[in-house]
Amino acid sequence: DDDEDDDGKKGSAEREAVATEEMSTLVNYVQPTKFNSFEASKKAARCYHMSSFVETKALEHLTKSPVEFVEYNKSQLSRIYPKGTRVDSSNFMPQLFWNAGCQLVALNYQTIDLSMQLNLFMFEYNGQSGYRLKPEFMRRPDKHFDPFTENTVDGIVANTLSVKVISGQFLTERKVGVYVEVEMFGLPADTRRKALKTKTSQNNNAINPVWDEEPIVFKKVILPTLACLRIAAFEEGGKFIGHRIIPVSAIRPGYRYIGLRNEKNQCLILPAVFVYIEVKDYVPDTFADVIEALSNPIRYVNLLEQRSKQLAALTLDDVEEEMQAEDETENGAERKNDLKQVPLENGLSPTSGPAGHTPIATTPKASAANQQAAATDVSKPAAKTEDLVLSVLIDIPACTLESLQQSKVYQKEQRRQFKELKELVRRHQKKTSELLREFSNKYKKAARQCSKSRGLCSESEKDERLQQLKDEQQQQLLTLRQEQYYSQKYLQREHIKMLTERLTTLAEESHNAQMKKLKDICDKEKKELKRLMDRRRTEKINQAKTKEKHLAEEEKNEINKSYVNEVVQNIKRLEETQTKRHDQLAEQHNELLQEIQDQKPKLQAAVEAEFQEKFQRLPGEIRDFLQDRKMEGRSNSKSRPSTPHETLSEED
Repeated sequence: DDDEDDDGKKGSAEREAVATEEMSTLVNYVQPTKFNSFEASKKAARCYHMSSFVETKALEHLTKSPVEFVEYNKSQLSRIYPKGTRVDSSNFMPQLFWNAGCQLVALNYQTIDLSMQLNLFMFEYNGQSGYRLKPEFMRRPDKHFDPFTENTVDGIVANTLSVKVISGQFLTERKVGVYVEVEMFGLPADTRRKALKTKTSQNNNAINPVWDEEPIVFKKVILPTLACLRIAAFEEGGKFIGHRIIPVSAIRPGYRYIGLRNEKNQCLILPAVFVYIEVKDYVPDTFADVIEALSNPIRYVNLLEQRSKQLAALTLDDVEEEMQAEDETENGAERKNDLKQVPLENGLSPTSGPAGHTPIATTPKASAANQQAAATDVSKPAAKTEDLVLSVLIDIPACTLESLQQSKVYQKEQRRQFKELKELVRRHQKKTSELLREFSNKYKKAARQCSKSRGLCSESEKDERLQQLKDEQQQQLLTLRQEQYYSQKYLQREHIKMLTERLTTLAEESHNAQMKKLKDICDKEKKELKRLMDRRRTEKINQAKTKEKHLAEEEKNEINKSYVNEVVQNIKRLEETQTKRHDQLAEQHNELLQEIQDQKPKLQAAVEAEFQEKFQRLPGEIRDFLQDRKMEGRSNSKSRPSTPHETLSEED
C-alpha cells in the first residue's frame, strides 16, 4: 500500500511538472508590465508586454481616452479582470472592452449570466479555438477609431437590419404563454437592449405560437463586425427558455428558422423561432430616393413617364390657348404689313421696341403662373424653422454719447459749471459798475471845477480835460472787459476738459456695468436655449408615441441621439454669437471713447473762435457804449443798459 501511495504521489508530481512547463513556455511569449501611461507604452513599443487592468481602471481609461486605448491595444496586450468587490461572482459586460480591442477579457466562469453568454458566443466561432481576429481597422496603424462614435467609420459600410418574429416551434412542453425579445449588442451607438418584445402568446400556446408583429428595424448598425443580434424566448413569468446570439456580419436575409440554445450555449433540440430578416446597406434619409431609383430603375422611369402624362393633361388647355394666340398674332402681323405704318411723335414705329426688341405677349394663365411661382419663392424663407439660437438672444444696445449727456451726473456737472461762469460774469459786472460810478464822479467834479473857474479855464481846456477822462475811461473799460473774456475763455476750456473727463468716466462705468450684466444675460440665454430644446424634444417624443411601438422606440432613440448633437452645436453657436456680441460692444465702447476725445478739440476750437471774434468787436462796442451815454434823454430811457456788460450780454 505504501508503494502504491508513493506511485500516486509521483504520478501527480509528474503531471504538475508538465503543467508548470507549459505555463513556463507561455511566459516566454508574454511579459507582465505595470502600466504607466499611453505615451510611455507607445514610446516603448514592446509587443510582448502585457498590462492588467481592473475593470474600474479600464473603464476610466476607456471613458477619458477611448482613441488612445484602441491605439494601445494595436501594439500591446491588455488584460481586464473583475473588481474585487464582486463577491457574488457577477460579471461586467465584456462588449465594452471588445469595442476597444482588449485581447484578454477575464470573467467569472462560475456565473452563467448574460455577460458570460456573450463571451461563450464570441469564442464559439473560429472553430472554438479560443481566438478571434480583431477587425482590420483595429489592427492597422494608419486608422484611428473612436468606440463611442455615432457616425459611420471611414471604409466600413454600415448596415440596416430588420427582424420580424413570425412564430415559434416547440418552445416548451409546459402550457404557458411565451414571448420573444430581440436585442442588439455592439458599439454604444449600436447597442439596443430589449429593442423588441412580442406579445404573450394566446391560449397558453407554447408549441407553435404565432405573433406575426411589425418588424423591429435597426436603422444604422455602424460596425457590423463587432455587433451581434440576440433572440431570446421567455415564459410569461420571465423564466428563460432559450436564446441565440448571432453576429450581424453572419446574418443572411430571408425567412429563417433559428434554433435556440441554453445558457451554456448548448443546442436545444426542438425549440426554434421562425423569423424574416432583411439586411441592407445603411442609406441616410437624404439619399433614400436616389437609392430607390438605382435599385429599381424601371419603376423609376415608369413613374417619371406617368408624372409627365399627368402634367401634360393639366397643361393641355394652356397649350391650345397659346397655339390660338400664336395664330392670331401671325394673322394680325400680316394685316399690319398691308397697312402703311405711321410713325409716332418720337419717330418710332408702333411695332418697334427699345433697341429694336420685339415685345413679348404673355397669356393671362402664364402671368398667373408666374405670379404664383413668385409668391411661392417669396414664401419659402418664411417656411424655415425658427432658429432657436437667434430667438433666445437678447439685444443689448451700446451706450451712446447722447445717452451719457442726458445722464443726471452729466447734467448736474453742466449746471455747476453754468453757475460758476455766471458768478464770474457777475463779479466783472460789479467791477464795471464801480468803474462807471468812479468816472461819473470824476466827470461831475471836473465840470464843477470848470464852472467855478470860468475866467481861468477856456472851453478848449475843458473839452481837452473831458476827452482825457473819456479816453482813460474807455481804456480801463476795455482792459476790464478783456480780463473778463480771458477769464471766461480759460474757465470754459477747463469746463470742456472736465466734461470730457466726466464723460469718459461715465462711459467706463456704463461699459463695466454692461459687461457685468452681459454675463448674467449669457447664462440666462443658455438656460432658455436648453429649456426650448428640451420642450422641442419632448414634443417630438410625444409625437413618436402615437406611432407603433417598435417605430416609436426607434424614433425615440434617434431623437435622443440627435438631441445631444443639437445641444452641443447650438450651445457652441450661442457661445460664438455671444463672443461676437461681446467683441462688438467692446469695439463700440472704444469708438465712443474716441468720439469723446475727438469732441474735445472741436469744442475748444469753437470757444477760441468765439472769443477771438468777441475781442475784435470789443473796442467798437466800448466806444458805442460811451457815445450812447452822452446822448440826451439817456437818463429817461429805462430799457438801455447801464453797463457795457449788459449791452454785450444782450448781443450775445
